Parts: sequence; structure tokens; C-alpha cells
Amino acid sequence: MKPTPETVPFVDLTQQHQPIQAEIERAIQTVIERGDFVLGQALGEFENSFAQACGVEFGVGVACGTDAIALALQASGMGPGDEVILPANTFIATLIGVLRVGATPVLVDCDPATALIDLEAVEKAITPKTRALLPVHLYGQMVSPGRLRELAAAHNLICVEDAAQAHLAEREGIRAGAVGRAAAFSFYPSKNLGCFGDGGMVVTSDRELAQKLRSLRNYGAPKKYLHADHGTNSRLDTLQAAILQAKLPYLPDWNQARNACAQQYDALLEPLGDRGILPIRNLSGSGHVYHLYVIRITRECILNRDILLEKLGSEGIQSGIHYPLPCHLQPAYQNLGYQAGDFPSAEALCEEILSLPLYPGLSPAQIERVVEAIALAVR
Repeated sequence: MKPTPETVPFVDLTQQHQPIQAEIERAIQTVIERGDFVLGQALGEFENSFAQACGVEFGVGVACGTDAIALALQASGMGPGDEVILPANTFIATLIGVLRVGATPVLVDCDPATALIDLEAVEKAITPKTRALLPVHLYGQMVSPGRLRELAAAHNLICVEDAAQAHLAEREGIRAGAVGRAAAFSFYPSKNLGCFGDGGMVVTSDRELAQKLRSLRNYGAPKKYLHADHGTNSRLDTLQAAILQAKLPYLPDWNQARNACAQQYDALLEPLGDRGILPIRNLSGSGHVYHLYVIRITRECILNRDILLEKLGSEGIQSGIHYPLPCHLQPAYQNLGYQAGDFPSAEALCEEILSLPLYPGLSPAQIERVVEAIALAVR
């Protein structure tokens, strides 16, 4: 009987948490002893720490990354009649954030080599109704800060970054979160910096915007029982903030470990390029924080993506697809008026992409095993 292969997990959070478990437990215990579970001291401390790490002045913790997008747009004045440009190939939360404020989402295609939003397509999509750009720093790689700022300035647009996958990512000497007026982060457990549940934050250097966000996340109340804004209940729990504050000092090393894993993948996969296996291109060097390591299984490959995924699974290698269906083809959003063929690069990528195991603590031997399994499958 053939032995069952040892599993290579897609992500293993214990690799991060076990070495610092005592620190996390102390942080939790401190909150328990204080009893300030909502808008407590640890939240303010983490908001300041994370904003500083991003190179901006203010952080406003919210309940999740989706809320971060929606509240950043709302605080920036987006509403009905305003067009917001975003990529078609992103997690659905980006689109939901636009729809929640009543604005009109304008989807555009992507660069097939990087999977990032196509900035030439963005410029062509700008109309007199366009008020904001919502670029997504996908997989841990930033969209060009220089080009984003040029576009925003040339057309008098607000830029709100979806940085949910780009904690401390950098490009052109600028950190994710410091490009536009505001940026939205997620602290979902599997993110580069994740809490023990849902969590999010908006970062900004605009003091008035930060004050508006603090009101919007807390029932629209700038002070207790005075409701000046149409707000909601979306606060990052103090316990989650304490956990994130304990983990934040380790994030640069974790990101560096991710980048090192990606470099090993790149080197080992290079000989498979002529067999149709192409990594998503890195234009950011060490500034890419590799929330995900994604390859393309192109038409030149003898296998399609789904068959390769199955073959890896049979070898105990977990992989994923981020994302299998672009926003404009999702059943719930057919009323937006888009159809198949509108964004050919995004649609093609959704058929080609495969996310390989990558996390701090993934061993060189495990990476070799993943690549060997791919090479064997496509030989």
C-alpha cells in the first residue's frame, strides 16, 4: 500500500504563534484585568503603532477589512452618483465597499503579468463623474505609487488604497497605506498580520478624515449620545488590538521570510517557464510581502490549472485559487451591466492562477517538494 504523503499546508499559523504565545497571552490578560473591551487602551496603542509602521499619522480600527473600505470611502465623501474605479480581479469585499456607500463601481481590467490593476485602463475609464480610485495591492505587491498619485492629481481624484493583503509592503520607497488619502487594511487571521478573528483598520495622515472615521465606526457619534453622522457599529475589539500589537514587532521578519520563500520558488520554477508555469511578476523586489505566492498555468502547459490543483492535492500539497471568478461575473452583481468578455485579462487569469503554500516557517525542503510535484505533473 502506498504511504500517504505528508501534508504541506497552504498556511500554518502555529509557526507564527507558538514562539510568541506567552507574549500574546500576557497581552490578552492585561485587557482582561483592565476590563476595557471596547475602545480600550490597547486599541489606541495599536492604532498609533500600525499607522507609524505604515508611514502615516493616524489609524482607526474597525471591525473588518470590508468595513475599512466602505468607511474610508464614506468618510471621503463618496455616495450616490459618484464613480469609483476598481479592478475586476479582486476579492469581492472591494466591490462591496463601493456599493455600501451607494457609489457606482467602475471596473477595469488588469495587467496579466502582475495581476495588478491596469493603470492605462484606469485613465481611459475616468469620466466627469469619477471621484475616486480604489487600487488593490494584490497578493502583497503594491500598485505603482507614483502613477497612482499622478493620475489622482491630474484628474482631481481621491485615492483610497485597498491594502488588505499588503501589510508593510513597499514600492518606489513608499509604504502601502501612505499613497493616497486613506488606506484600508484587513487583519483576518491568515493575513500577514492577522488577529484571532475579524478585524480591520483605516490609516491616513488626514486629521479631519481620521476624526470622521472615529465617529462613523461608533454609531456616527463624535461624542457619547451625540450622533452627528450616519454611522454604524464597526470597532476593532480591544482584545484583538492587543493581540495585533503583540505580533506587530515580528511582522518585518515574517515578511522577509515570505519574500525569501518566494525567491526560492522563483529560482526553482524558472526551468518550468517553457512548460507554461509562470509566477506572477514581482516589480517591487524586497518590497513585495507575498501574502500569496501565485503562479499562472498558461495555455502552453500540458495540464490545465484545475487538474494540476488535483494532482498536488493527491500528493498532500494544499493550494488555492485567488480568485476563481472575477467580480463582474459573480451572480449577485449581474445588475452592474458587465458581461463575459469585458475584461479579458482578468477572466483569463481566473482560469490560470494557482496559489502555492507560503507562510513564515515554510521550509526550503517543503518548497522543493512542491516544485518537484509540479515538475513531475507537467513533464
